[in-house]
Amino acid sequence: MSQTQPIDPRYANRAPQARPKKRRNWFLRTVGLIVLLFILMLVAVPLYAWSRIDKIDAMPTGQRPADTPGTTYLMVGSDAREDLSRAERARLHTGGDAGPPRTDSIMLMHVPESGPTVLVSIPRDSAVNIPGVEGKQKINAAFNQSPALLIQTIENVTGLRVDHYVEVGFGGFASVIDSVGGIKMCLPKAMKDKDAHIDLPAGCQQLNGVSALGYVRSRHADGQNDFGRVERQRQMVGAIAKKASSPSTFLNPVRYYNVATKGVDALTVDKDMSLFDFVKFARGMRAISGSGGVTLTVPVSDDNYQLSHRRGVAVKWDTAKAKALFNALKEDHTSALKSS
Repeated sequence: MSQTQPIDPRYANRAPQARPKKRRNWFLRTVGLIVLLFILMLVAVPLYAWSRIDKIDAMPTGQRPADTPGTTYLMVGSDAREDLSRAERARLHTGGDAGPPRTDSIMLMHVPESGPTVLVSIPRDSAVNIPGVEGKQKINAAFNQSPALLIQTIENVTGLRVDHYVEVGFGGFASVIDSVGGIKMCLPKAMKDKDAHIDLPAGCQQLNGVSALGYVRSRHADGQNDFGRVERQRQMVGAIAKKASSPSTFLNPVRYYNVATKGVDALTVDKDMSLFDFVKFARGMRAISGSGGVTLTVPVSDDNYQLSHRRGVAVKWDTAKAKALFNALKEDHTSALKSS
């Protein structure tokens, strides 16, 4: 006859443990997998895009300014057409001939160790001394020879060392804007410029890649020549950076992939730039779009400066104010600078 085992009083009133529900486990595993895939996407897509970016030997040789605190990037908007098909040239209104590359925009972005990031526009018609060329020339002529000569020219005239070089072509610019669904711009008055192929009404509107390209290239629509153009270029750069880094981009896998990869085929950087340097550049661009940035143009004393030897009319910098600006960047004193 079997005997009943006595029940331990410690467990007498304890309810039996319920087994975990399979459905709950399945749900948690699914959420965990989605989060893991999302994190992998955030890391893998930029790495893939970085591997596709063209890298060139852009830095000049010989004597150069000493290293300074912070990091200075030279940003160039190039009209290089050799990578564009005939159909793309027609769509972007770049002309049929490939021709030598020119620059429609020249900017210096200084990312300090502390303080606001500064974006400085350099009018492409600025009168400067180009190494190896007699007399003053428009700074755009240096880029026509090579990025290295443009960097050398900028370093000589500013005393500021350029750490890295970033060039964006027509196709890449338009593709990035299209990939984020266009950029909203508010025009104080209508803009019509047959050379830039734009006819935009006054007021706020969504610009696609082609319209935005014409908007930042136009020199005649607002009667301000290069000064109006560099202001619109800085405005557009900030707007693109803000939208490209917004939560709506990061939380949309398709848009995130397109933003990271669409424009890289037309993007060129110096071969010494690392992925970390490029991430720092992207963060600087993001800062420019918000309260953590200062945007301005090199101070000018004469916008009708006559060059010698029939080289046309150029823009002459205000020497004292320009020197003060670039000294502030060299010393990383960006907090004293204000947008203009």
